[in-house]
Amino acid sequence: MRIKIKKLHPDAKIPVKMHSGDAGLDLCSIASHVLRPGEIATVATGIAMATPRDCVGLIWDRSGLAIKNGLKVLGGVIDSNYRGEIIVGLINLSKKTYRIEAGDRIAQMLIQKVENVSPQVVSELTSSNRGDKGFGSSGRK
Repeated sequence: MRIKIKKLHPDAKIPVKMHSGDAGLDLCSIASHVLRPGEIATVATGIAMATPRDCVGLIWDRSGLAIKNGLKVLGGVIDSNYRGEIIVGLINLSKKTYRIEAGDRIAQMLIQKVENVSPQVVSELTSSNRGDKGFGSSGRK
């Protein structure tokens, strides 16, 4: 599948997969940012894209940044009809200040197929082996 990318800034980096077999395209910051502990930032990428009609772009954490530095992606659904700049919401969950430099890989985007669903109101749902049991219903392992 090909996806059309538009550079909105001359220094923007086109998302790429670093290794064969990677699921996500790396998204890079277009500017430097300092995130203090607990701080939320919106980080511009300098790119826009045309996600195919039957797909969605999902922005996810980069594992190393999340585990080693406490940087977590907030939100991250890019609908197929959105053509604006890709902005990444990040929060610093660590106790240390983290500096993002222009060009740093900050998140990854997965392009996935989406089913076209139509909600239907019913008076009853089919039964299942779980039923209405919620959090913790599968037991502790």
